[in-house]
Amino acid sequence: MIRFILLQNRQGKTRLAKYYVPLEDSEKHKVEYEVHRLVVNRDPKYTNFVEFRTHKIIYRRYAGLFFSLCVDITDNELAYLECIHLFVEILDHFFSNVCELDLVFNFHKVYLMLDEFILAGELQETSKKAIIERMGELEKLE
Repeated sequence: MIRFILLQNRQGKTRLAKYYVPLEDSEKHKVEYEVHRLVVNRDPKYTNFVEFRTHKIIYRRYAGLFFSLCVDITDNELAYLECIHLFVEILDHFFSNVCELDLVFNFHKVYLMLDEFILAGELQETSKKAIIERMGELEKLE
């Protein structure tokens, strides 16, 4: 199960945070700070998987953003790494060469995309085509 998803820039500013487990606000800020310190200072020659408390952080850096997932210790790392890549591909397709400002000014659409393929901390849809078609349908409704 995915515990939370964080998108953070290199300075540590959280651009998107989605929690699938209940946490107090103070604990959320603490977790965001710890995850940022963990991934930003990590040498690129190491893997993109790191233990965090009793879970695992799976992260990937795209340009200036770190996409981080916290998952159970027994979950498949490569499946979630592929999940991050799928999310980036969907963002890139939807925003035509996505940048950090797209995430800031269109956060409601980004959360909607995230909800289309992750539901209650579990992968719901893995088809890029199906997600993009669904987003197109939702765009027509607006």
